[in-house]
Amino acid sequence: MEKIKLGIVGLGNMGSGHFYNVMGGKCPSVEIAAVCDIVPEKLDKAREYDNIALFTDYIEMLDSGKVNAVLIAVPHYDHPTVAVECFKRKIHVLTEKPAGVYTRQVREMNEAADRAGVKFGIMFNQRTNPVYAKAREIVQSGELGELKRMVWIITNWYRTQAYYDSGSWRATWSGEGGGVLLNQAPHNLDLWQWIFGMPKRVRAFCSFGKYHKIDVEDDVTIFGEYENGATATFITTTGEAPGTNRLEISGDRGKLVIEHGMLKWWKLAVPEREFCFTATEGFVTPECTYEEFTAPEPEGHPQVLEAFAQSVLNGSDMIADGREGLNSLSISNAAYLSSLTDSWADIPVDEAEFEKRLDELCRNEKRSKK
Repeated sequence: MEKIKLGIVGLGNMGSGHFYNVMGGKCPSVEIAAVCDIVPEKLDKAREYDNIALFTDYIEMLDSGKVNAVLIAVPHYDHPTVAVECFKRKIHVLTEKPAGVYTRQVREMNEAADRAGVKFGIMFNQRTNPVYAKAREIVQSGELGELKRMVWIITNWYRTQAYYDSGSWRATWSGEGGGVLLNQAPHNLDLWQWIFGMPKRVRAFCSFGKYHKIDVEDDVTIFGEYENGATATFITTTGEAPGTNRLEISGDRGKLVIEHGMLKWWKLAVPEREFCFTATEGFVTPECTYEEFTAPEPEGHPQVLEAFAQSVLNGSDMIADGREGLNSLSISNAAYLSSLTDSWADIPVDEAEFEKRLDELCRNEKRSKK
């Protein structure tokens, strides 16, 4: 069977997970040809395999001729840097989320991908969940009618102080680029825009170090507005237990609720706007039918990697095009800017102003770096 020759850059938690998925046979179209990490000890897991080349410099790996595709699993700031170097060499790229830390560097990465003409994917593995895919299908088909409101309470990202103390880069502006919006919630921000679409502007309230001894945000509420008047509310935190994960989407023709792995769908017999102005009684509601949908959640990471490999080999669709990473990052950048300026922030975000604010946060943060 034909396989891609994959190089993994970064063998931390995520990179190691991808490594073992491939070595465990979960990605039949992938052969790991090389691995790279700046910490030599992290390469030990690959030393027992004769055909895997080991590198501590990713440029040397890219120039070795041993790989035709790379999976990037390094700190957030470095995702675009490594990707652009791959694109210069016509090497296919699958990057971990988020796409980067600020939108300008991600736009430049996307432009480099366009010039290179190679495959570019991003590890949005939550898109493989059939429940979210079904919600998107319903919304995009128009069966929910004109969209009105999205509310997502995603507070089951609980983390202790020990988690944040486990790495000097964690929860720092200069090391990670943010907190819950950049580390835990990018998947949810991606699903927000993938299912419901991109807002035109946001008003956000980020609390920095509210529940932990950190400089970045650990509690966030975002309010988004849409061109058609629809709104979105997104609430997330790492400081609440027990947490909730409930997504509710309302439209002119019904409502969707996703919670506990199940999608619930209420379908109105008559569109609400039509019913509102034709009903002759004041306390009646439209008739509706009810459906439920559930399906086992797949092991998303190897599924995304295998789809990426198949796209390289035969041109089939990936789970998520890497360029789409700009969307969720645009929401989080705008949320930060809104909170820091105590005002609305448009999307696309004012990149110069956001980068100025981010630089100030990096220079003024208190947590020491090793």
